[in-house]
Amino acid sequence: MKKVCVFLADGFEEIEGLAVIDLLRRAKIYVDTISITDDYMVHGAHGINVQTEALFDEVDFSEFDMVVLPGGMPGTLNLNDHAGVRHVVRKYADEGRFVGAICAAPTVLSNLGILDGKHVTCYPGVMDQIEGATLIRTAVVIDGNIITSQGAGTAIDFALKLIEVLEGAEKAKEIEESIVY
Repeated sequence: MKKVCVFLADGFEEIEGLAVIDLLRRAKIYVDTISITDDYMVHGAHGINVQTEALFDEVDFSEFDMVVLPGGMPGTLNLNDHAGVRHVVRKYADEGRFVGAICAAPTVLSNLGILDGKHVTCYPGVMDQIEGATLIRTAVVIDGNIITSQGAGTAIDFALKLIEVLEGAEKAKEIEESIVY
């Protein structure tokens, strides 16, 4: 069974985090929600509180196939400021494991130099913060092991692409049809 961890920081964009978690679980992909705070309860950017399964320091990150960073503000800034998140993301990228980032979260990858020479997309309002990459204005972009998406409005497309990468196009199509997308 494929395993994914989704980092949740105070101020994360709820649609981007929860749509991914929901659709991956519908596809029978194991998902751990990881709080990067000292509390299992993480506060979304729009007042939705989410109970996570684990705190960052409790997790063995070697067991996952993919790490996902939702965007949102100040969630993205909180992800970027967390040394552990930066270490895990860098390690996954270097090892060729999948890294997904949506909305403003690709800026975290850019700050780590992970996007150098890659084709990516992100929230239009943070495009000027992406360095070393070729920006493409489309819902989802895959370049090697890096998967990026634009924002809340593309969260379902992003989640379906993550499913396709992990479990194949047939499974992604099955989930797409099951939600009448």
